[in-house]
Amino acid sequence: MSSTMAGVLFVASLVAALALAYRPLGDYMYRVITPARHARVERAIYRLIGVNPRGEQSWAAYALSVLAFSAVSILFLYAFQRVQSHLLLSLGFADVPPALSWNTAVSFATNTNWQAYSGESTMGYLVQMAGLAVQNFASAAVGIAVAVALVRGFARQQTDQLGNFWVDLVRIVLRLLVPMAVVGAVALIAGGAVQNFVAGHDVTTLAGATQHITGGPVASQEAIKELGTNGGGFYNANSAHPFENPSTWTNWLQIFMLLVIAFSLPRTFGRLVGSNKHGYAIVAATAVMAIGSVVALNVLQGLHHGTVPQAAGAATEGTETRFGVLNSATFAGAATLTSTGAVDSFHDSYTALGGGVTMANMMLGEVAPGGTGSGLYGILILAVITVFVAGLMVGRTPEYLGKKIGAREVKFASLYFLTTPALVLTGTGVAMAVPAGRAAMLNSGPHGLSEVLYAFTSAANNNGSAFAGISADTTWYNTALGLAMGLGRFLPMIFVIGLAGALARQKAVPVSAGTLPAYRPLFVGMLVGVTLIIVALTYLPALALGPLAEGLR
Repeated sequence: MSSTMAGVLFVASLVAALALAYRPLGDYMYRVITPARHARVERAIYRLIGVNPRGEQSWAAYALSVLAFSAVSILFLYAFQRVQSHLLLSLGFADVPPALSWNTAVSFATNTNWQAYSGESTMGYLVQMAGLAVQNFASAAVGIAVAVALVRGFARQQTDQLGNFWVDLVRIVLRLLVPMAVVGAVALIAGGAVQNFVAGHDVTTLAGATQHITGGPVASQEAIKELGTNGGGFYNANSAHPFENPSTWTNWLQIFMLLVIAFSLPRTFGRLVGSNKHGYAIVAATAVMAIGSVVALNVLQGLHHGTVPQAAGAATEGTETRFGVLNSATFAGAATLTSTGAVDSFHDSYTALGGGVTMANMMLGEVAPGGTGSGLYGILILAVITVFVAGLMVGRTPEYLGKKIGAREVKFASLYFLTTPALVLTGTGVAMAVPAGRAAMLNSGPHGLSEVLYAFTSAANNNGSAFAGISADTTWYNTALGLAMGLGRFLPMIFVIGLAGALARQKAVPVSAGTLPAYRPLFVGMLVGVTLIIVALTYLPALALGPLAEGLR
């Protein structure tokens, strides 16, 4: 009973803290996006990269800027890893192999942070700081910028201008992510997280063996890893490692950080479209799905049901004992509901149905609340589909935020949500069909399928957490998952920005008696229902062969 009550208080305090942060942080992000004046350091950056900060871009130019910046990021990070042995603070590590360098570069540039390597034995401190951590800032800022472009499409009329990607990117990094990351890093250091440049120490264990304990600039990377919903850990054990996550209160803090920006962005959306009640409707829909998922995961983990936990004796197998089952389950729920691949326990050891919930969280499109920026534009696409469905029910052209949802808009929305399932299901099917995919599997049967399904779900949805149980550091998986991450990030972004351009060119439609009020409880319920139905129709057959088959047998 005491552990259950502690778990309830843990979740309740998180909900309360997020509710308190919703308005001030959402308003602050609105002020970050909208000021007419540019700071001196921002003007210097614009001159350096040759950007006119007063000029705006069409949807095509905005999309090309996103793709160009991301392509350069991937190439830079790839090259950085390939010459690691010649860099300062390399710790004597060799250059990262080509296939792994490709996978890691795509992973961090797409906000996925899938890691097919052990960080403390593969990456030197400079690559971790100037390579991986920098991309944590950049990829998170790209996601928020794309979300802002979509919101401008709803807010503007009869124009082809969506703002300036380079201005949005610089402002989000300098005015939002850097200050928050500094505060978060200081808090983690105060909580016991490591932050140094010490190469490490050899210590003698209680069993008499020798173990090398590495230090490093951990807290600074940990803060932006969570705030940017990135998830890539400094160590292989990720947030289960005591140097990354020393105590229960830092565990709480990390969950709060990975949720707070995504949950506050609907307030920014409401301010930008001039209607806070629409922001409340969006955050209410995401909160309903998030709370339902976290409660379900805690209950299923508490039941200790499944092949792996029963064989080990309880659901503590794979769980960091410092945090316990319920706090670990809450972390897992929050991390998979966002695009955060961070873990403080290992999902492969979860109960069969509990592991299925983590997969279902990602299959939602990570919109509850989703990643920084990607969650907001994902739920807004679902809102467009919801009002379209409502319009079909009453036989009239649907509208959302004063914009008609016609054939062009529905095509963009449909392509957005068809892309990720196609990547997940095709990738899983090919992996199960080819010898290279099967050879890396350590388990067979439903659990083996679940591990492969989880990997492609995590990659294509840009989450980055792993179910384990497969040897992901192979040429086949590095290549295949890298493609899934890249296509799963950039194709949906193109459709989002295209939809923004189509909406911005429209003239606002006056509200009439037939307009669906997209801010009332009825709309919130419809939005949640449409989201769950889309996921169920798309993924249920695959889930039935994996976690459901294992959990119900």
